[in-house]
Amino acid sequence: MEETRTGVVTLKRKPMMLVGPDVKPGDKAPDFRVVDGSLKPVTLADSAAKVRLVSVVPSVDTPICHAQTLYFNQAAADLPENVALLTVSVDLPFAQRRWIGAEGVERVQLLSDYQDRSFGLAYGLLVDELKLLARAVLIIDASDTVVDREIVPEISQHPDYEAALAAARKAAGA
Repeated sequence: MEETRTGVVTLKRKPMMLVGPDVKPGDKAPDFRVVDGSLKPVTLADSAAKVRLVSVVPSVDTPICHAQTLYFNQAAADLPENVALLTVSVDLPFAQRRWIGAEGVERVQLLSDYQDRSFGLAYGLLVDELKLLARAVLIIDASDTVVDREIVPEISQHPDYEAALAAARKAAGA
């Protein structure tokens, strides 16, 4: 039976249950298996030796998720080259690919956790009631350690963008 947690996130003030472990800064980053826009599997090892800024969103087709992904795409230009930006959602890869094309996103890799919710379950970010991911930002260093994490308490609100970018820069040695 999977671990569950309550009291971490709400959606429009309604409490939601998260499924999976409470992965915190200092923990080894769990592996995961998601797919890219061409249905190619992607794991943590695919960005080995890089700092990863992982933006987790429920769906890029919603206003806050849309804005969050665009914000990190634009901010990527000012990050060191050893920082990889990933956005993970349960959107179908085809929808993600359409969205990328429509928005001109080039610096963030969109990844889909739709197949088995591997990412959401590994990082404790699967919202049980919705089968979507909670809004969060994770910074994973080049040695695969979680060095920073924000789980946004109210899913319909923005994360602290500047704190995430500062943590990514620090992890990258910039």
